[in-house]
Amino acid sequence: MIIDIHGHYTTEPQPLLAFRDKQLAGLADPMRKPATNELNISDEDLVQSVQPQLKLQKERGSDLTIFSPRAAGMAHHVGTEATGIEWSRMSNDLIHRICSLLPTNFAPVGQLPQHPGVSPKNCIPELERLAKLGFVGVNLNPDPAGGYWTDPPLIDKWWTPLYEKLAELEMTAMIHVTSSCNPVFHYTGAHYINGDTTAFMQLLQGNLFKDFPTLKFVIPHGGGAVPFHWGRYRGLAQEMKKPLLQDHVLRNVFFDTCVYHQPGIDCMAKVIPVDNILFASEMLGAVKGVDPETGHNYDDTKRYIDQLKISDADKKKIFEGNARRVYPRLDQRLRNKQ
Repeated sequence: MIIDIHGHYTTEPQPLLAFRDKQLAGLADPMRKPATNELNISDEDLVQSVQPQLKLQKERGSDLTIFSPRAAGMAHHVGTEATGIEWSRMSNDLIHRICSLLPTNFAPVGQLPQHPGVSPKNCIPELERLAKLGFVGVNLNPDPAGGYWTDPPLIDKWWTPLYEKLAELEMTAMIHVTSSCNPVFHYTGAHYINGDTTAFMQLLQGNLFKDFPTLKFVIPHGGGAVPFHWGRYRGLAQEMKKPLLQDHVLRNVFFDTCVYHQPGIDCMAKVIPVDNILFASEMLGAVKGVDPETGHNYDDTKRYIDQLKISDADKKKIFEGNARRVYPRLDQRLRNKQ
């Protein structure tokens, strides 16, 4: 089975986007606030909206996509905590409906109603709701300020209530920033990669997994700069008197394959243990074009895994086994369908 662990709903129906525009406009002018949060999006509309994803699944040879709301659309720095809670619920409800309508193609991951300066405890009610709806994980934003990093690092006790609940519910978290409101950082080219790299370094600096040995994080986009600079992180851990990285973080931290060229995947596979690599494409996401050097889409990442000089058993881990181990709720979901 080919499991793509990183897909976003980037083809949302227009009524959802129109609601968001009115919701935010209503903060400045109450007369522009949407009269209702009923979107009137039919099941047929939802199925039609994901036809591009279904088409590419078939063409590229994947079976199941772990599906979450558009990452840039989370925009935790926009609006108020109240509008963020409403927006998260609506976005997650659409994901739930799609995954219920097409359960063999999609498994649900939700967004959290984070807000700059607000305790992550505010996310627990939505997290519990998502667990009851059968979600297999959530996206966790280490920088709700959108490029200004005003909240404490991931190893701070600020995050403890959320980690306790994630561990209790066996919900896996992908560490994923959202759009950037800092003009210094392009959101997909800089802010996303900054977020991945920064999160890994924060986890290296702390001892979070001594307190939460079952907590599981996925760092997307190949881990940002991490694999390329693995020697730097090994050396820094050594200077800080931390355990070896395989004992300090790699039992709990995993990386996806949203790396859009063969040399990048080759480097990743040489540096990162195969047990810590999960197949993903983020297709219809950050990079949609065709690579003129290969004639194939940049985000057709299965091709890169297919060409790795590793055993078939290791490829099976990357394509399926690791995902089922890192996302225990996904594994249970798949077992229940057998």
